[in-house]
Amino acid sequence: MKKSILLLFAAAAMAVSAGAPKLENAPAIAFEKEVIDMGNIRKDSEAVCEFKFTNTGTAPLIIESIKGQCGCTTVLPESWTKEPIQPGGKASFKVKYDTSTRVGMFDKKIMVQTNVALTPFEVKIKGNVLP
Repeated sequence: MKKSILLLFAAAAMAVSAGAPKLENAPAIAFEKEVIDMGNIRKDSEAVCEFKFTNTGTAPLIIESIKGQCGCTTVLPESWTKEPIQPGGKASFKVKYDTSTRVGMFDKKIMVQTNVALTPFEVKIKGNVLP
């Protein structure tokens, strides 16, 4: 019994180390950058950045929702397409960080829910708001 359990774990470890098999006829998403460093930003300034991505799969990619970690991080709703992104197609969305009441370092997550298996995806913005 112990041998069969060890063999099962060994097989699972080999499968994981070999990489997950690519699904046929499925969407996939690849971000140009998963972390955008906005650098030093002045308080009360416009702090907007853009996440660009490609559908690297073989089926249409659908962005179901995009949400910021908290109220200080807003995804601009008009900045992302509600239409399916075809294989090889490129798209993007914009994120705004509220600098009106915050000073100092920030590191915020944005969750991207899609029709790709194993979602949501997590991307980040970071930077420093100067007084």
